[in-house]
Amino acid sequence: MRSYRQYCGLARALDSVGDRWVLLIVRELLVGPRRYNELLDGLPGIATNLLAERLRELEEIGVITRHGDHTYVLTEWGQGLHDVVYALGRWAAPLMDRPAPHDEFRSHWLSHPIHLLYEGVDRRRPKLSVEVNTGNAPMTIASNAGRVSVMPGKPASPDLVLAGPPDGIVGLLSGRLDRAGAAKRGVSVKGDLRKLAKLRPHRATGAALAT
Repeated sequence: MRSYRQYCGLARALDSVGDRWVLLIVRELLVGPRRYNELLDGLPGIATNLLAERLRELEEIGVITRHGDHTYVLTEWGQGLHDVVYALGRWAAPLMDRPAPHDEFRSHWLSHPIHLLYEGVDRRRPKLSVEVNTGNAPMTIASNAGRVSVMPGKPASPDLVLAGPPDGIVGLLSGRLDRAGAAKRGVSVKGDLRKLAKLRPHRATGAALAT
């Protein structure tokens, strides 16, 4: 990796993780351990030799490590990039209204906007399971004990089923689109959509909120 040769925290950080593809590799590993082929699938467009090089560099500087089962994981220090990645995702929200014509998408990427939309713990959130289908692989949004999580696969008995393109589904989840607006983008809804709005965090503070 090239160096900016500046005694500055931001410059040092960019020396380590500022190269092309690095933060997207971190994005993939924030979801959990990944094998090389899983990383390759989650990083459409990257050359195999470049992925191998980036993984080697990240391992050398201590951002990731390899387990005995041949999976790559973030180290404790690497996990510190969590807030960096999500802050950049939050900053980029105005750029996400529509995908470009040739944009790729992977269903597990939904975990990142959902983390931003439903961050924290709010005991007023109802227990809810939502099946989400964006064409790549089904995902489950689960609300339990005030916390919202995302996991691969279909729930056994979903309260709500959303199917369609990712921009329409994210617009619906965020409240930027109503049912009619989401339908215009090709999203179908099965179930009571009003339950979804109850998952969004309340802005008021109080005993009902926990972090």
